[in-house]
Amino acid sequence: MSKSGFVPDNSNIKKSSGTPNLSVNYKQNVLFKRNDQNIAYQLTSTQLPAMLGGAFVDLYMTKGHMREPHWHPNAWELDVVVSGEVQVSVLDPDTSSMHNYRIKEGEVVFIPMGWWHWIEPLSEEAHLHLFFNNDQFESTEGSDMLRLTPPIVFQKAYGVSASEVAEAIAPITDTVVIGPPNDHSSYKKGYERDEKVVIKINEKVVRAEDK
Repeated sequence: MSKSGFVPDNSNIKKSSGTPNLSVNYKQNVLFKRNDQNIAYQLTSTQLPAMLGGAFVDLYMTKGHMREPHWHPNAWELDVVVSGEVQVSVLDPDTSSMHNYRIKEGEVVFIPMGWWHWIEPLSEEAHLHLFFNNDQFESTEGSDMLRLTPPIVFQKAYGVSASEVAEAIAPITDTVVIGPPNDHSSYKKGYERDEKVVIKINEKVVRAEDK
């Protein structure tokens, strides 16, 4: 059985096997690509078998795109801004509160394991390094949660219309990762009007842009 996840020692490296491969061009391993300016590269123990206990993602985005809402069930995440400015939004499950962090070059945000979060560029271009404490970290994407959950479940759980939910999420036909999709004309009208959306927090109605 092979080791993975957090490993506190070098027991996977054997003297009798010689020095393992310790260098690789991670840009040969694309995690996700929306276009040439919105792309993520990944480095895990798949590329470097000796690198147990940690992983790395090199993320590039432009304004108008975002790293979609998601969580990592088996790793914490450290977001380091290399250039540009972004907003990292994190939901604290212990206090049921949302926190928005505006960070730029030289600043970081730490995201505990399993916490819901997303990243949105505030500058025209943004470049981040993301570090994980699991060499085979997992991601649960918001787009998959929405498109793979039967709409009737939302109706039963929250009292909303299953048909309206189905219509609203119909344009989400695949995993998004870096959104919006290239062809999002079917819901662009709603996207352009989102400044008029209101949400309810602790029985108080607020405008979406206030959050």
